[in-house]
Amino acid sequence: MNLGIQGKIALVTGGSHGIGLAAARALASEGCRVAICARNVDRVDEAVRNIKSCGVAALGVSADVLNRADVERVVKTVIEAWGTIHILVNNVGGGGRWGSPIVEETSEDVWIDVYNKNALAAIRFTNLAIPCMRKQQWGRVVTVASILGYEGGGRPWFNMAKSAEISLMKTLAMTPYLARDGITFNTVAPGSIMIPDTGWEKESEEYPKEFAEKLERDFPLGRLGTPEEVASAIVFACSENARLLNGATIVVDGGESHSF
Repeated sequence: MNLGIQGKIALVTGGSHGIGLAAARALASEGCRVAICARNVDRVDEAVRNIKSCGVAALGVSADVLNRADVERVVKTVIEAWGTIHILVNNVGGGGRWGSPIVEETSEDVWIDVYNKNALAAIRFTNLAIPCMRKQQWGRVVTVASILGYEGGGRPWFNMAKSAEISLMKTLAMTPYLARDGITFNTVAPGSIMIPDTGWEKESEEYPKEFAEKLERDFPLGRLGTPEEVASAIVFACSENARLLNGATIVVDGGESHSF
């Protein structure tokens, strides 16, 4: 299928590993020029080499998205290098395992940091990308949230932040002047995804028997998802073919979630 985005310029936040890197590679395989940002310089450099192996131009910026000046610098760098941004993937986030299971023992700073790393980062990047998209009358914004953004079960600071991301995309999608300028806003909500160097991998190594039992009990497919499976949904939402897809939350969880 020709997704109609060859030559488009994409920015993927948190693009140095996991879902972000998979999305960056998938966009690159469709012929997009791809920029990424992440905190770790070495990971950014390695990811840029990985993306370039798809045969497209790529650039990386080391940045802390909790710092507004860094967010502005990332967007400025991409625009100075390539002139515009057509596609924004708000992937940076996390915090699902932060804090304590005892809610009242968890510092208020955790609530603030998780919200800022997820929702506020998405707000900032989106606001900075919109002027380019309006000018060219075409844009795609896809925010990677979580199934915990629309159902209970996680730690409340994480659920709250992910719900805010979904709300942001839906509300912007319903804003007439943005929709009529050819910009769409959608959410991809992954379930449990096996990503190296994350909590799921650690749990599978430390408690293999319990982990295997959990897969059998809680996951219809009997396994976790992969970053590449999430990336496929992200890239379709970024495509020309998805021009009527606006304000949607696309669940990619293998049937794990309980909500309709």
